[in-house]
This record gives sequence, C-alpha cells and structure tokens, in this order.
Amino acid sequence: MLIDSHCHLDMLEEKESLDDVLKRAALGGVKFMQTICTKLDTFPTILKIAEKYDNIFASVGIHPNEVKEKIFSKTLIELANHSKVIGFGETGLDYYYNTAGKDLQIASLVEHIVASQQINLPVIIHTRDADQDTIDILTSEMLNSHFTGLIHCFTSSKYLAQKMLDIGIYISVSGIITFKNAESLREIISFIPIDRLLIETDSPYLSPVPMRGKQNEPAFVKYVADMVAQIKGISAEEVASATSKNFFHLFSKARQ
Repeated sequence: MLIDSHCHLDMLEEKESLDDVLKRAALGGVKFMQTICTKLDTFPTILKIAEKYDNIFASVGIHPNEVKEKIFSKTLIELANHSKVIGFGETGLDYYYNTAGKDLQIASLVEHIVASQQINLPVIIHTRDADQDTIDILTSEMLNSHFTGLIHCFTSSKYLAQKMLDIGIYISVSGIITFKNAESLREIISFIPIDRLLIETDSPYLSPVPMRGKQNEPAFVKYVADMVAQIKGISAEEVASATSKNFFHLFSKARQ
C-alpha cells in the first residue's frame, strides 16, 4: 500500500477527470491520498473532493505565498471540525518568492501552529530559503506547547533535517529526489530514519523521473518510493509499509 501524503487534487481536477486520476492511482497501488489546501477560498472545493471519495483526506491552511492578511487559529480550528480534515496547512515560510513579506508569513505560520497545539492536528510545513527562521519558530513553539507536523517536499539542508528530527517533526520527500542533480538531497535522505519519512507527489507539480515532462499525479508516488528504497538499500515494499505506517501515526485523525 502506498500513500500520497501531499497532492493538490483540486488543481488536477481543473485539467482532467479526477475519476481517471484516481483509477490510475489505484492501479499503481496508491490506496490513500491527502489533498492539500493552499488558500481558504478553495477549501470548499477540496473538502468536496474528500467527501466524495472514501480514500481521500484533506487539510486546511494557507500557503505562505497566498497569505494576504492575518489569519487566526480560531478560524482554522473551525474549518478543521470535519471528519475528513486531518491536518493544518500547507503553511510555512517562503523567502524565495516572499510575496507576502516575512512578517505576515511568520504570523500565519504561528497561527497554524497554535491551532495544531489546541486540537492536535499536525502542521504541514513548506519552507524555502528560510531554514533558520523555520528552526527558530518551530523550536520555540515546541517549547511553548507540543505539536506535531512535517516538512513537506523536503529540499533543504542536513542541518534543518536534524533540527526537525530533534523536535519530533517528520520529513516528507517528493519526486525531486529522483532528479539527476539531486545527489546531495539523496545523501540527506539516506541519513533520515525510515520511521520518520513520508512520501508525496506534490502533484500536479514536480513529476519524478521517468515521468518528467508529464503532469504529475498520485500514481507517480511509486517512483518516489522506489528511489527511497534505492537510497536506503531496502525493498520498495518495505518503504511503502513504513511510510504508510508513519502517515497514520502522524495524521492520527485519518482512518483506514
């Protein structure tokens, strides 16, 4: 069993039949998916998808590049009061584009964490060119009150990975680990314990090798699992089993 822990099915649905996408995922051994929210005005669409399909879960949150104004944890908690909503995000810090400005991004990230602390749903964190602020904020908030979460689509340093592992945060990897120029990233993944890893597509973005040039979709998460297996020197079946177990441990509200 494979789980795509992070995909954007609402974006895929804009381009083709979601039923066809999900059929291909099933044929590829993908049993469950989490469709991720990036802005609140798309949340109703995302929730509708999760409600329609038994094997799809949803998140609620605001991507750092989509932050327009201060968001409050109370609003996030109210929207998470649904059986199919299992996480907060994606949230985080993106200083590469920095469209919202650092202060607003940081305030939004903290409110997502506060929501997590209050109702024990994990935070799904995007971080780009913001390693130290990510470390400082997550470490400080963890000292204030425990929360759970993961760094999604990990592409950062071994230092960030170690700091996240130290405070109990999981790491999720995408098709980027299959790219020819990702040797340093693969070296970092080799150091992360298998019991702290999740896999994802981040579809419709970042199609893995050998599907470069095609629109990414949940069926392609098997190529991420295969690369993790190659990096770790274990079978793809072991990777599928471990990452699925990790998914349900972290996203404890999800039910098989």
